Amino acid sequence: MLPETNHHPEFQITRASHVSLGVTDLEASRDFYRDVVGLVVTEETDDVIYLRGLEEAAHHSLVLERSEVAKAHRVGLRVRSADDIVAAEKHFKAANIEYQRVERDHQGPTLQFRDPVGTLMEFTSEMDVVERKMQNFNEFVAGAPQRLDHYQVVTYDVKTATEFWTGLGMRISEYTAAGDDDELWGTWMEVKGNTHDLVFTNGRGPRLHHFAFAVPDGQSLLHAADVAGALGKGDEIDRGPGRHGISNALFLYLRDPDQHRVELFNTHYQFIDLETPPIRWDVTNPRRAQLWGMPASNRWFFEASEFPGEGVNEPLLKATPETLEAYLGLH
Repeated sequence: MLPETNHHPEFQITRASHVSLGVTDLEASRDFYRDVVGLVVTEETDDVIYLRGLEEAAHHSLVLERSEVAKAHRVGLRVRSADDIVAAEKHFKAANIEYQRVERDHQGPTLQFRDPVGTLMEFTSEMDVVERKMQNFNEFVAGAPQRLDHYQVVTYDVKTATEFWTGLGMRISEYTAAGDDDELWGTWMEVKGNTHDLVFTNGRGPRLHHFAFAVPDGQSLLHAADVAGALGKGDEIDRGPGRHGISNALFLYLRDPDQHRVELFNTHYQFIDLETPPIRWDVTNPRRAQLWGMPASNRWFFEASEFPGEGVNEPLLKATPETLEAYLGLH
């Protein structure tokens, strides 16, 4: 039986918001996200660079932090107001969830916490407001990413992760399962009305598999791939272009200089009406991963960014995915 959404949570999550990455070469990472991906640099200091999509009015959706070791520092979500931060504190205290209130530059009240499967998260209720550039078409470069849309986290226990987040108001739009009892292998969950804000898939975790920016159209994906090739970063195209079965999205995945993975995608559908059931994909159905395009490589399936201080656990469910190497008969 699928975990049920709590439609009346004690606080309101509104969307995927921002991600913080530890990077070992700050300038190289800035150049990658600005020139290859196409993000806007909002602000730079000696140790931190803030970037955003072209239509975003929030100060940042990607934070690059100079670090000796490349890790995924935090996955960020927005809540409706400062009152929701207070309500989240009360809820986490009652539920014995580790949390702390912190000060983060350019953010309002911010609450950091660890979910039950070890994902390092933070909520904030507001950010400094900056200029939208959605009509500055002369600044649309590479993939012209518009806004941060979602995250995918690899976890050793999809069921526990899903129960926690549906308990906080997220709805399952699509899921992968096996058997008559719907053994969960992956869940796509949303709060903002399209197919996902937060995804959990089975594997060695907790690790951040990728974060994703929406782009204007399919041509933007091809242009990003061309730009990556022209700038000598073609080998960092990790997967695609192609079209997912789950979410129906066109996609392109790239790896940054520290091998953090970013997705550019287009064409989500709406998932708003409460009577609409989630779509079930059997874990054996290859169309869930792509309707067309080559299978993903070993590194797409098995490599991801670890969270600092969090041990990586072996998954409860075991599987051998269909990889590009297997498809081509390579070892």
